[in-house]
Amino acid sequence: MSDANRAPLPPPLVGPEVTLAEITVKGLILGAVLSMILAAANAYIGLLVGLTVSASIPAAAVSMGVLRGFRRSNILENNLVQTSASAGESLVAGIIFTIPALVIMGAWDGYKYWTLVAIAITGGILGVAFTIPLRRALIVESRLRFPEGVATAEVLKTGGIQTGEGIERSKDDAAAQGFRRLLQAAGLGAVFKLVESGLGWLAGGVAGTRALAGGKLLLTGNVTLSPALIGVGYIVGLNIAVLVFLGGVIGTIVGVPLNWAFNSHNVMVGAGIDPASAWGDLTTGEWGALAGQAWQDCRRIGVGAMIIGGVWSLISLLKPLLAGVKASLAAYRASRTGAEAGLPRTELDTPINFVGLVAIAGMVPVFSIFYYVLGDYPNKLLISAVMTVLMLFFGFIFSSVAGYMAGLVGSSNNPISGVTIATVIISALILLQLMGNQGLAATLGPIAVIYLAGLICSAAAIAGDNMQDLKCGHIVGATPWRQQIYQVVGVVAAAMVIPWVLRVLDAGRGIGRVVQEGVAPLAAPQAALMESLASGIFGAGINWRFIFIGFVLAVALIVLDKIQESRGSSFRFPVLAVAVGVYLPLGLSVPIFIGGLIAYKVGRHSGTAEVKQARENSGLLVASGLITGEALMGVLVSVAAVLLVNAGRSLPLFPIAPAGILGVIGLAFVIVYQYRRTMSAR
Repeated sequence: MSDANRAPLPPPLVGPEVTLAEITVKGLILGAVLSMILAAANAYIGLLVGLTVSASIPAAAVSMGVLRGFRRSNILENNLVQTSASAGESLVAGIIFTIPALVIMGAWDGYKYWTLVAIAITGGILGVAFTIPLRRALIVESRLRFPEGVATAEVLKTGGIQTGEGIERSKDDAAAQGFRRLLQAAGLGAVFKLVESGLGWLAGGVAGTRALAGGKLLLTGNVTLSPALIGVGYIVGLNIAVLVFLGGVIGTIVGVPLNWAFNSHNVMVGAGIDPASAWGDLTTGEWGALAGQAWQDCRRIGVGAMIIGGVWSLISLLKPLLAGVKASLAAYRASRTGAEAGLPRTELDTPINFVGLVAIAGMVPVFSIFYYVLGDYPNKLLISAVMTVLMLFFGFIFSSVAGYMAGLVGSSNNPISGVTIATVIISALILLQLMGNQGLAATLGPIAVIYLAGLICSAAAIAGDNMQDLKCGHIVGATPWRQQIYQVVGVVAAAMVIPWVLRVLDAGRGIGRVVQEGVAPLAAPQAALMESLASGIFGAGINWRFIFIGFVLAVALIVLDKIQESRGSSFRFPVLAVAVGVYLPLGLSVPIFIGGLIAYKVGRHSGTAEVKQARENSGLLVASGLITGEALMGVLVSVAAVLLVNAGRSLPLFPIAPAGILGVIGLAFVIVYQYRRTMSAR
């Protein structure tokens, strides 16, 4: 549709002629604190399942709930608080998808605080800077959906619009109701996690393995009992939930029996069991070990699918990438010719010349980071310069892509891990040509690649979040440059707490590696893949057998997705969702699938558009509360686990025999709670 034929955009809720207090001391403090809290919560859930969800809506609800206690507050102040708070959720995604690879590969013996802070702040601020020139092109001109941005604006409206003297309360006090829903759900999620991991009265999951037909058929399966995963499934929706579950079925229900049937000898060797052993003599524990080894082989199918998915993301986004670059150049030319003069308050971005200075200044810490990483490498000056150029080039490209994709499919479904995988492959191949893989280069090359991936992934994650928040601001009538300042505030606040959270989780649970016997580590699927790719390209070797099967699976999914696209179907087949499901244990995908079913049922049984919108907002708040409560309690339990280990004790403190049955009952209660609490909204 041409610009001439498109309906004009509705005016902002707060017109450009109205001046309200957007930047306030209480808003800055609240935004920074919420950014830290949501970063900690999303670190836990992202390391657990490899998926992160947008935190803009819960941030908006909390902001409205807290600022209600002040006489003077308004919708624009609330909007800036959620802008800052959601930056923490996004920034942590960029870090957890990449940096744990350094610990997994043994390059770090723990999470280095100031190095991590430097990577997070540098990548995050550059992500904000890269997307500022794109705001007008993607939000005003392109008319993209930006689903979370629009939904957040709807939540902010429930608190009333604005008056000069203070916030105008809505008649039904919807803001207070939403805040209570969020807190109650967070309390439920936190109590569930405390009783499960801390006390041992509820099981964290149920699992079983069966060998049938004399051992010829090996079946295994499990279900993770987690309120947070119900919330994740509800937020990502039925389409993604189904695909993650499909991946789990492929990797476990289908993959394990087939791998055992055709590859039993190698599976037994991998499990440390003599291949000459009679199957009838194997114990239950040995059958469990065999099932585990068969699944470990099959999860490499997910690795292959992620590789192709990442490359395909890059190829399929070529057109919007070029559009983003074109829009950026047009914005720069407009600023040079003075075309931006006289713009209304609601269209005032950070001046483009200042943005350019920030990008240029960002080269200094980027270069310093790589110069430090390369240590005693003799040609590190040249390599650091090359890596700095790669960071700025790929950082701008992928930030543009992330901003566009946020408008197209939303922040929760943004494939930033996919484009980061492509970055790792391309940069590793470039460095391999420059450095070789002999001597010191074989060790430092993969490390430098992961540092680059961390910077780029952080920039891309923040870019998508920034555009989503700017869309919300465009609807409510915020001043763009003030939102961009609050994004930076959120980045800095989150960067200060992320290293501490990773230290605690790694010490208490383990991230991508076992640190305590009998304690399942957080999977960190993307980081484990980054480590495998970087190390493999530089000579450690990659087992390609199952990865090639993943390639075939990814191609089949791409074909299916294109067919669905041509049919105009809303149900699509994004490769990365299935790939993550294959890579993760089946048990994690089951509650995600259930959450997606709840979201679908709520949508089907909501009548008018007004009721549907109210229930959608309510359901998102309940789901976000379950995630935040369980995740934050998970961090606190990890702290307790470390303290107890030092005291000679371990968690859970008081395990009981029927914990499995009680855990299933507890999760059933959470499922009913999510549905009924959502449907109660009118």
